[in-house]
Amino acid sequence: MMRERNRIVAAMDDIRALETEAQDAVDLWEMAESEGDKSMFAEVEKSIRASVKKAQAAELKALLSGEVDANDCYIEINAGAGGTESQDWASMLRRMYLRFANARGYKVEEIDEHPGETAGIKSATMLIKGENAYGWLKSESGVHRLVRISPYDSNARRHTSFASVWVYPVIDDTIEVDIQDKDVRTDTYRASGAGGQHINKTDSAVRLTHMPTGIVVAVQAERSQHKNRAQAWDMLRARIYEMELKKREAVAQAEADSKTEIGWGRQIRSYVLQPYQMVKDLRTGVETSDTSGVLDGKIDEFLSASLSHKLGPETEVEDLE
Repeated sequence: MMRERNRIVAAMDDIRALETEAQDAVDLWEMAESEGDKSMFAEVEKSIRASVKKAQAAELKALLSGEVDANDCYIEINAGAGGTESQDWASMLRRMYLRFANARGYKVEEIDEHPGETAGIKSATMLIKGENAYGWLKSESGVHRLVRISPYDSNARRHTSFASVWVYPVIDDTIEVDIQDKDVRTDTYRASGAGGQHINKTDSAVRLTHMPTGIVVAVQAERSQHKNRAQAWDMLRARIYEMELKKREAVAQAEADSKTEIGWGRQIRSYVLQPYQMVKDLRTGVETSDTSGVLDGKIDEFLSASLSHKLGPETEVEDLE
């Protein structure tokens, strides 16, 4: 409740500040007209441009007001078909999100990992903790495509690799998700990957399969099977809740989606390293040649564009007269 209160108070403060700046601009403009002071007109224009940028930032904040946008989130990354090349690409995506989270001061917990046979990862799950973590990262769900000269190809040929990303919110006890025990299959197995000398001695890892939906979650972060089981149930409830959110969004977006070319299915972004350098979001059209920066976690431009996309065309400062 306190977090929600602080969010509302901050939003109201932003609005009041913008209202004050707008009125000050009007007063200053009238003064400039009465005095015929051209330098004052330039000052008003500068003030309006600054206010427009603040208003655009406030719009983004307003879009982070969904019922679970403020929550922590899970990120699941799975390599596509293609063996080592795709598994390496999945590992690169995990690093990208780790760098993004660290830059924002978010905390990251490794929940589950299945290493590739040669390099990279087959799959990994991370828990991202921080204000608006889900709100910022929810638009990353989808298929990410990489084009590059493969370092694992002795003939130095260009390869196209795919990896999927799934982002869903951590939910608390205020949100009820009814799951019948009979609908869930529980499997235990020995954990793999990093974790110290004791991690492989017992069947501590837990995998839950929700049979009606086919949703599967796995946890091996703790040595205790009991703790892993509890974490897995939290993740399963979160996945089912997120699925229901998507159903609601799908109804609202049906008309817009009918006008969108599906193309590569759920592919949302292309990362091209050869023969040229470009990262392009296929939903918003935002692109950049700073591929190394993006893969180092600088994805704010894409996240902001995805949020702004819900508002329609952005306000252009240059259009102001």
